[in-house]
Amino acid sequence: MAPLKQQERRLKRLGQAELDDMLVRHARFRSGKLGGARAVLSFLDLSWLDLRGADLTDADLTGSVLARAVLDGAALNHASLFAADLSGASLNGATLAKADLRGALLRGASLVEANLVDADLRESNLAERGELDRDLHWLEIGPTVSHLQQADFTAANLSRARCAGAICVNANFSDAILCDTQLVRCNLRGANFSGANMAGADLSWSSLEKANLRNALLSGITLRMTELGGADTRGVLTDNPVGRSLEDLDDPLNAKIVEHAVWVESGSAAGRQLDITGCDMRPAGALARVELTAAIAPGTTWCAMDLTGARLGASRLHDADFRFAVLRDADLRGADLRRCKLRNACLAGANLRALVLGSGRTLATRLGGADLAYADLRGADLRGADLSAADLAHAELDGCDLRGADLTAATLPD
Repeated sequence: MAPLKQQERRLKRLGQAELDDMLVRHARFRSGKLGGARAVLSFLDLSWLDLRGADLTDADLTGSVLARAVLDGAALNHASLFAADLSGASLNGATLAKADLRGALLRGASLVEANLVDADLRESNLAERGELDRDLHWLEIGPTVSHLQQADFTAANLSRARCAGAICVNANFSDAILCDTQLVRCNLRGANFSGANMAGADLSWSSLEKANLRNALLSGITLRMTELGGADTRGVLTDNPVGRSLEDLDDPLNAKIVEHAVWVESGSAAGRQLDITGCDMRPAGALARVELTAAIAPGTTWCAMDLTGARLGASRLHDADFRFAVLRDADLRGADLRRCKLRNACLAGANLRALVLGSGRTLATRLGGADLAYADLRGADLRGADLSAADLAHAELDGCDLRGADLTAATLPD
């Protein structure tokens, strides 16, 4: 075989009208209608074009140029973006689950709240066979490593993404989900991971010099030969206990929860009320549908825990840390959640309306000063809740009932 050689390729420029026609035919192909055809947009110049909201699932965009293109809300699941140029492109809210982004150029791209679960961003090269022979040669379409310099992944989901060898200098991963993400041999110098959930991430042989890791969740991460010189690690949450350990309780937690359930069912006539003030609850694992009504739990840590359907009505939870926790369909009526950290928490379908007490009295759910930025509140019931001075920036509020809620001085989504 002849030695591999590099070769430049002149890309054909596609107009907006021609692109729109291809998108319509791809939509027909996806829905199984007549006249449909899979979008093959490989090695085309699509820079500055408008693809917002387009369904490009399974599309072939290998080696294409999408510099400064608008792909906000686009569906690119399973799409091939191998060696594609997405520099400066806007992909806010786009879905790129299991997309092939090996060797892609994402310098300065915006992927705020994008879904890149299981995406492949590893280093790679692009080759093809010659026209007159069977030799392979490199195509000089873009860099052989994925370039993510200054890309904005704020609140994006990169769980299980493979980014080995990527260059991510000064990239923004604040509030992002990077659970079990492979960041081996990456240049992450100056990257911003503030508030990110990096549980289980592998950062072996990577450089995080001068990176911002403030308030990041770093449980279960791998730091083999990782350079952390000058990194800001203030407020990071590791596997070490925060506050009281569950082992410091006078009885095992499970036994105390059983006693508390008896206390609730008997109207405080039997059993014992649960008091876990200041405890780090993470070692307890999943506590879905647990009975914790009227529990005493201020200053507790519940980060990234599964509390689906948990009964926490009238509980004292002020100053607790629920970042990235799942509280879907939970009962939080009348709970004291003042100043709680609920950033990136899932509260979809949760009941946070006032709790009706005896004699017609009500106890409002208190969320004054709570941090609910990027929280999922879709379908949640917040009627009559106190949300004064709460931070709801970028929160998902579709179907959320806020009738009668106190929103004085609250920060609301745009």
